[in-house]
Amino acid sequence: MTGKRISREKETIAKMIALYAKQCPEASQEAGHYQVLNAYADKRLDKCVFGEEKPACKQCPVHCYQPARREEMKQIMRWAGPRMLWRHPILTVRHLMDDRRPVPELPEKYRPKK
Repeated sequence: MTGKRISREKETIAKMIALYAKQCPEASQEAGHYQVLNAYADKRLDKCVFGEEKPACKQCPVHCYQPARREEMKQIMRWAGPRMLWRHPILTVRHLMDDRRPVPELPEKYRPKK
């Protein structure tokens, strides 16, 4: 079961991907591409090492996305982020507030061995 923070992150990412896929001229026309990307993002959020204390992905010391998908998500967020304010203002403001949260310490089992 996911908590409120992770559920909100999933909703925000889903809305960003949907907005990008529907309105961005550079969006992929491949059928199902963005559904697969959204499912991947949900899976990565479910497995986040920080859980409900997760920082914004751009602040995170652990990059859990594959490099190609990470670049694609960055592109989507860059394009959809400013447009989200008009379409989903509450989600956008909450996301911006989460972006300001301090990065928690890495859980013990994920710290590098000395």
